[in-house]
Amino acid sequence: MDVIRYASVPEFLSHAGPFLEAREAEHNLIFGIASNVQADPTQFGTPYLAAVVDGNRVVGAALRTPPWRVVLSVFDVDARAVAEALAGDLVGQQVPGMVGPTASTEPFAFAWAARTGAKATLTRHERSFRLRHVIPPRPAPGHMQRAANEHRAVLAAWSKAFEEEAHTAPPGPTDHEATADRWIRGVGRTAWLWIDEGRPVSLTGVGGLTPHGIRVGPVYTPPELRGRGYASNLVAEASQLHLDSGREFVFLFTDLANPTANKIYQSIGYEPVTDIDEYAFG
Repeated sequence: MDVIRYASVPEFLSHAGPFLEAREAEHNLIFGIASNVQADPTQFGTPYLAAVVDGNRVVGAALRTPPWRVVLSVFDVDARAVAEALAGDLVGQQVPGMVGPTASTEPFAFAWAARTGAKATLTRHERSFRLRHVIPPRPAPGHMQRAANEHRAVLAAWSKAFEEEAHTAPPGPTDHEATADRWIRGVGRTAWLWIDEGRPVSLTGVGGLTPHGIRVGPVYTPPELRGRGYASNLVAEASQLHLDSGREFVFLFTDLANPTANKIYQSIGYEPVTDIDEYAFG
């Protein structure tokens, strides 16, 4: 098996795209990050874009935007051999961890530890979901509204609060005001708010295009406002909006340690696709 690196997202997708699209739901994170790199390359360092090939056939792929973890695809054929090839190609880079389907992350964890001596620690067990049809939730007071400049402070504060609660912050400091500005402009992700009695009560972002879909996330409601149906209605309406715009699917990820969120999203039509694991490298 050989590893091919690519100098640009279009080059990566022109070769590995058909392999990834065959399991679009499983690869929605790779597609979404690739689309965000194209939308605003200034947000990211030089991306790592690679495919593993067995002869002329793509059997695995990986993407990384420093300083984030490497994102792994599903591995075809011998998963251990694909993992070994990718681990060998990544040795020498400062890789803080990985995320991907469980069947790919387990062999990669072994391969990385064997090559580097770095301990791979499972930090989060997630599940990816796909929605085709929205099941309307119980109505909640208020309405959905696209975030505007007047909401900049709220977006920055809630972006920070979500990172702290979900433990999703990247290495190094995050400029949450810049994040809010990008969301308001719709660069990579668009922010939507649920407004009740004139004030924002829940947030969701929508972005990360795939060939036929788009991804919801993050979803955040302040603790004191939870349990009122705000997030359910916001995610349902935002999802329906993008289905109506021509997207075939809407995707999202949930932390399996949060059974409430998993139940809520399934109740509005999200169906489980595959389990996703995150690892940190010591």
